Amino acid sequence: MATLDVIEKEGLLKNSADVGAHMLKRMADWPKKHKIVGDVRGRGLMIGVEIVKDQKTKEYAADLRDKIVQGAFTKGVLFLGCGPSTVRIAPPLIVNHEQADVAVDILEEAIAKVESGK
Repeated sequence: MATLDVIEKEGLLKNSADVGAHMLKRMADWPKKHKIVGDVRGRGLMIGVEIVKDQKTKEYAADLRDKIVQGAFTKGVLFLGCGPSTVRIAPPLIVNHEQADVAVDILEEAIAKVESGK
């Protein structure tokens, strides 16, 4: 109950919705921009970026997902794999726009690097 009180009193639920919407807006065009991104979906700060071998067939690409996660980790941001080939984004409820932007930038850099084969 104490945790729920903190979430309510500190405005963390509102922050989650606000920062999550900001992140989703920034990533909305990724399926058009990156051939290995099949989908970006989420609610609040729980966001998933599906990594695929082919956008039409949606064939899973766990190997590429793992390279992306590792690439982001070497830049100082920890993402986790989820399901067959999704990158899970689940920052703390206190994350702000600036911190979220850094994470999104690093994730996109990692995706672009894997996509280019480097």
